[in-house]
Amino acid sequence: MSDGLKCPECNSENVYNDGTLWVCPDCAHEWNPEAGAGDSAVEDGVIRDANGNVLADGDSVSVIKDLKVKGSSLVVKGGTKVKGIRLVDGADGHNIACKIDGIGAMNLKSEFVKKA
Repeated sequence: MSDGLKCPECNSENVYNDGTLWVCPDCAHEWNPEAGAGDSAVEDGVIRDANGNVLADGDSVSVIKDLKVKGSSLVVKGGTKVKGIRLVDGADGHNIACKIDGIGAMNLKSEFVKKA
């Protein structure tokens, strides 16, 4: 099914491709194998988007897939443009702080955005 690709979280071989990301149905981990090794897009202090472009404070990005807002029924739709991001050192992998129209302030993972 995955041509030898394994989940970096649980090492399961039961993974599938969903657009630009790979998904593990066993542990629900999603990743982009082209973004490099590691769980997030942070290597050597550089934060990169899903396509490997370097992000900086004040950049505008677009969300690449629908994201559920935890603890709410809201959904950030794929294609939503976010202006004026701020890069943060999130312990949970959320390394972008931003404000999204209609939703408010929230944190995003850089692997779910692309530079606009």
